[in-house]
Amino acid sequence: MTHGSGGRAMAQLIQDLFVRHLDNDLLRQANDQAMFEVPAGRMVMSTDGHVISPLFFPGGDIGSLAIHGTINDVAMSGARPLYLAAGFILEEGFPLADLERVVASMSLAAAKAGVPVITGDTKVVEKGKGDGIFITTTGIGLVPEGVNISGDRAKPGDAILVSGTMGDHGVAIMSSRANLEFETSMESDSAALHGLVADMVAAVPEIHCLRDPTRGGLATTLNELAQQSAVGMNLREEDIPINPQVSAACELLGLDPLYVANEGKLICICEQRHAAQLLQVMRAHALGKKAAIIGEVIEERHGFVRMETSFGGSRVVDWLAGEQLPRIC
Repeated sequence: MTHGSGGRAMAQLIQDLFVRHLDNDLLRQANDQAMFEVPAGRMVMSTDGHVISPLFFPGGDIGSLAIHGTINDVAMSGARPLYLAAGFILEEGFPLADLERVVASMSLAAAKAGVPVITGDTKVVEKGKGDGIFITTTGIGLVPEGVNISGDRAKPGDAILVSGTMGDHGVAIMSSRANLEFETSMESDSAALHGLVADMVAAVPEIHCLRDPTRGGLATTLNELAQQSAVGMNLREEDIPINPQVSAACELLGLDPLYVANEGKLICICEQRHAAQLLQVMRAHALGKKAAIIGEVIEERHGFVRMETSFGGSRVVDWLAGEQLPRIC
């Protein structure tokens, strides 16, 4: 609790751990805020809390996830992420070695993405009133001129694309939980998508919608977009990329991979005339090699998302009901 008291121990923790790993000119100002210059234009802002369990999982950890998750939320507007802020809630007794591992991971992810953490806050709660560590990150970004990407812009006739395989993150988390162990080589797809988005926007500034299908997976995210835009959607099951390991794990557990979380994939909705070009751009990027066109936006007054099954039938792909897997991100 001394590390959260606001005294010498807290100042030493901030300097020796947080500043050492996340160091940059703006963070080094050491004020209760960060002051920075921004170019003229439309700004976007997003904030996201991260409460994942376990903290460390195949392909990532809560630290890198906190960086990637907020960068991606900002990037889904077509924006270039500029800066991040991070807030930490630590439980009394949380090992300093684990905290350093988390912050070092955040530092590496932020440096690789080119989006620095420039301000933050740390609080400590009594043992039993937290769960090790919770992280909240906030990001801001700048939208390029002429780009207007929003969840309410899908139009009948638009194509629906995804950047890669669905459900990888959720299955990686399941494989890390003691009561859900099974043989799999799956790793989380956690990644910062702003580079991929920048390539897509440069090629086709007229993209209508972008969204990362995190909690609730592809199915729930498409239902959200359908509701926002007052349209329906028609998917083709055979065109949706899913790793065989994910399909097998979901079958074993009685889950539908369309509802399993992703942390490094995006959905893109655009005019049909741009679909082939965007698919080519996505597949040329390291994070979009398995991109696919999976369906179309249709006129549908009820806002239903339907799917043509691999057996030749059709079914409604509804919203996620309940929680398939808690503490996923």
